[in-house]
Amino acid sequence: MRTPTPLRRLLTTVTATAAVALTATGTAVAVPVSGTTATTPAPLAAPHTLSALHPVVGPAAERLATADLVAAAKWGTGSPIDDPAREQQVLDTVAAQARAIGADPDEVRRIFRDQIEANKIVQRGLYQRWTAHPEQAPTTKPDLAVVRQTINRINTDLVQALADSTPERAAPTCRPELAFAALQVGYDQHPDALHTRALVRALASVCR
Repeated sequence: MRTPTPLRRLLTTVTATAAVALTATGTAVAVPVSGTTATTPAPLAAPHTLSALHPVVGPAAERLATADLVAAAKWGTGSPIDDPAREQQVLDTVAAQARAIGADPDEVRRIFRDQIEANKIVQRGLYQRWTAHPEQAPTTKPDLAVVRQTINRINTDLVQALADSTPERAAPTCRPELAFAALQVGYDQHPDALHTRALVRALASVCR
């Protein structure tokens, strides 16, 4: 499913010159991005009213940030980025959670497939960066089991947000609202180009 141009354009406007990664303790740290300057970009004006879909985009972006930790945990271990067994477990779990709260399990499964693919976009991008610039590679490895506990918690929040936003996601205004929410999240988190591109992928199926 192609992402609408307005969403891509708005997401692109929030690209910053530093990547935001999470440490094992959940603290945000700025990581240099290859090919960027140290100049801080002019800040965007803070949006005053949150989009109706901000509760969906927020957890999606939070989940995407865990890709940095997953990549760091796997880096140098030989563990593949693709993990079909883990992916199936995630999809089955969120579908069951959706069913339990009256949401469409097939729709939730489809949206989470996008989350998984977006996460892998970040992991592959970081692997490429670290291979080209070994000095930027992580020197410590997060505990993947702990990271996955965080991901599971975010998954539950996102399933609930998807269920709560069903009317908004079915409305004709969904795509502009989604773009606005992505702009707001970008203002808060200042994602780099890699994470911005991945967020576009993560949101591809949100609108019904």
